[in-house]
Amino acid sequence: MNIQIINGPNLNLLGTREKHIYGDKTFEDYFKILQKRFANHTLDYFQSNVEGEIVNKLHEVGFSYDGIVLNAGAYTHNSIAIHDAIGSINTKVAEVHISNLYTREEFRHKSVITAKCAGLITGFGMEGYAMAIQYFESKQ
Repeated sequence: MNIQIINGPNLNLLGTREKHIYGDKTFEDYFKILQKRFANHTLDYFQSNVEGEIVNKLHEVGFSYDGIVLNAGAYTHNSIAIHDAIGSINTKVAEVHISNLYTREEFRHKSVITAKCAGLITGFGMEGYAMAIQYFESKQ
């Protein structure tokens, strides 16, 4: 099973930014844990702060991968382009957020991409990525 993980803006700063919300582990460190935990799958990781690069990655993998785990970061709340890209591909997308969007600022309560995703996992820390991979395993 091939799973693509895509992280959006500012998630390259995990481990240093707002540790009280996101913790002190980098995503690269957590990705190594995921690779060991799901050793029977091929996991690929991509991060960009640029909306168009995320759209391009969705297009690139959206017809050949078994699942996409997407944390679109702040683009979650305003990117019609990412919404449309998810709707244009065949591969199912699981939306993941490290923090619980519904306990944060009001503007974070609305996701414009959820309607195009298979589901939403929010508030379980980085474990949400593993939960999304388990979802794709159950659909195999």
